[in-house]
Amino acid sequence: MGREPVVPDYDGAAVNNVVPALLGQWDESPAWLPDAAVDADQVVLLVLDGLGWEQLQERRHRAPVMGGMDGGAICTVAPSTTACALTSIATGRSPGEHGVVGYRMVVNGSVLNVLRWSTPSGDARERVPPAGIQAHEPFGGERPPVVTRAEFAHSGFTMAHLAQTRLTPYRMASTLVTEVRRLLGSGEPFVYAYYEGIDKVAHEYGLAEHYDAELEAADRLVADLAETLPAGAALVVTSDHGQVHVGDNVITPTPDLLRHVRMQSGEARFRWLHAHPGREAELLEAATELHGDTGWVRSRDQIAEERWLGPLTPEAAGRLGDVALVAREPVAYEDPDDSGPYHLIGRHGSLTEAEMLVPLLATRA
Repeated sequence: MGREPVVPDYDGAAVNNVVPALLGQWDESPAWLPDAAVDADQVVLLVLDGLGWEQLQERRHRAPVMGGMDGGAICTVAPSTTACALTSIATGRSPGEHGVVGYRMVVNGSVLNVLRWSTPSGDARERVPPAGIQAHEPFGGERPPVVTRAEFAHSGFTMAHLAQTRLTPYRMASTLVTEVRRLLGSGEPFVYAYYEGIDKVAHEYGLAEHYDAELEAADRLVADLAETLPAGAALVVTSDHGQVHVGDNVITPTPDLLRHVRMQSGEARFRWLHAHPGREAELLEAATELHGDTGWVRSRDQIAEERWLGPLTPEAAGRLGDVALVAREPVAYEDPDDSGPYHLIGRHGSLTEAEMLVPLLATRA
């Protein structure tokens, strides 16, 4: 893996600029926008959760449809995680601007799991109103149809990053295609669609045969969507992040580090450590000494100065920890409070090329 972090250019070829470019909010089409997407009569933007550019390039023979599309690689946001990136895609803003700064972030002294919109006390939709966390209008204030999983339709995260859009729920991949076809047929100029299968499979099975099979299935989904396009319409495909096969390479922070830590947030490849008051310098020193061999260790001030998350509002800065452990090697940093229904084999969140580079592809009918 690269020895330096991939820091996004939030003014250039990054996922936060895809929707503004497609909706004509730029004075002219940027050079990184695929030609097939320029001046299309109708546009379908499909986000394939978890599909990194490197993983796609290594398996081009398994994805001939996407392999034959126009386009290349762009950068996702930091941290390279779904909560941050989907919000950036929808709002056109960096994480430091929209305020969704991680999968798990500190809000009002408690750790909010953004995708579940829960704290240790349970469902947080009433205690932590989504609009109070992320108030920027998605899609430049337009209200396009959003084709997403039915089970996501009323989640706190959906309310935070897709408020005021016209949600069109689907149950299976086949009904995703059916809904997109119906919307295009009714004349919708822009349709946003989201499919999470690649990410789910990578998390549970890693980047082996199950991943290959799911990539093939996703490529068939792209083919089916391309066949629905009326003349002059374009299908644009991108993603929110790539993946790293971590497996059992999980590092448990030592007592020498944890004695400085009062809580943790973030996720396993971008772990925020929140220091006991007055121990910020000691925590940074200990983290660098103990974990600098596997990750990039940065203070909150360093990350702000290097603009990893873009310009930081005071609200966004207040949701960060004091020190970040950001995995450079294929490892994960454990936090016992960060758990799920199964052991994660594929992971993301860090600033390696495998996680930060995502495809931006297009085809025109």
